[in-house]
Amino acid sequence: MDTTPRVLVVGGGLAGMETLFALRQRLGDRVDLTLVTDRDDFEFRPSTVYVPFGGAEDDLRIPVAVPAERQGITVRRGEVAWVETEPKRLALTDGCTLDYDYLVLATGAAMRPERVPGLAEHAHLVGSLEQMRELGRTLRRVRDAAVDGSPQHVLFLVPPGNAWPGPVYELAFMLETWLRRSRVRDLVCLTFATFEDRYLEALGTGLHPVIGEEFADRGIISRARAVVTGVEPNLVRFADGTAHTFDVLVSSAPHTAAVDYEGLPKDLNGFLLTEPQTRRVRCTDVVYAPGDAGDFPVKLGYLSLLQADAVADDITARIDPAAVGEPRRFDPVGMFVLEMLDEAVYARTPLALTGEPDRARDGRRVGVSPIWHLGKKTLGVYLPQQFRAGRPVHGGLHQQAVALGLQGLSTTWSDRVTE
Repeated sequence: MDTTPRVLVVGGGLAGMETLFALRQRLGDRVDLTLVTDRDDFEFRPSTVYVPFGGAEDDLRIPVAVPAERQGITVRRGEVAWVETEPKRLALTDGCTLDYDYLVLATGAAMRPERVPGLAEHAHLVGSLEQMRELGRTLRRVRDAAVDGSPQHVLFLVPPGNAWPGPVYELAFMLETWLRRSRVRDLVCLTFATFEDRYLEALGTGLHPVIGEEFADRGIISRARAVVTGVEPNLVRFADGTAHTFDVLVSSAPHTAAVDYEGLPKDLNGFLLTEPQTRRVRCTDVVYAPGDAGDFPVKLGYLSLLQADAVADDITARIDPAAVGEPRRFDPVGMFVLEMLDEAVYARTPLALTGEPDRARDGRRVGVSPIWHLGKKTLGVYLPQQFRAGRPVHGGLHQQAVALGLQGLSTTWSDRVTE
């Protein structure tokens, strides 16, 4: 009878793939790994912001089967119907059931534009590769209209309930640079409206003055505390009674959990409640929820990787304590490079385990420099290469070299922020 521990990972995104590759790196063939996914490809979302401006798409999608086969990971195509913790079973919608010893639910978050009346019908939503392609076609029409002398107005919107608005900020700044390079910036009005009290407040207050200054310098009209209540054709209405017209609306959407796991503890938006350091689902013994499926309120790719590493080490320590030494625990340090095409903003923010912006810890750094534009590009190449090879992002000599490089850049090209 085969007694090899069985780890079942549901979800082929950042957290799911990192967990699988880290477990294989730690345990080798002493663990049986299975991935359940509803798609054939892994999509690297952080770099899709380049697509509307002609960025290459070749490395943004990785067939899951390629690294899985290389690492001896079984792939099952399907969607979850239900989960049981005793006995340890998971059922798929096709009727198939899978047994597990450890279960990792990494199914992420989903956009719910229907929570804002009219948003789905009238906005270009920021998210998938296909959505970014469509946005690119629209922005080229905006540029062409401006070239012909027709003024345009593009409105960027962050609605309440959105768990990570970073890409919307990036697209606003990238569009400004792109239009300026096309010599039509003066014919396109750019407006940015967010429900947040402070710009990118998920990473603390340190970014607010930096981003505000960039908005002002680039002539982007901006306002915080702008809570959208509804969207109509060419018009956005806000809770304070004001309204903004637009020709093109680019927006994020409210987030909820992508999968509703009946019987497991979760918050009002369906995100699974977890133990902070290990990401183990509360009231369970062998079920974990790293990344956006869990209850950490900031849904940022870098944080998903940190959570996945914590999950992999916790499982490894329970299977073979000698294989891990000191298990990594989830220490939420948010790292984000906000692309602008001509330069970029770097932010490193140690957060409290609650993830609340006002609980950010000491040690945050913020910097603006063209060098961070190159840093963002480098990370966009490195991470897909790691996954394509079946290696975790955080592990081995490759990661150590990248980490040392980022540390050096952070010290040289950013400032410590005290609030």
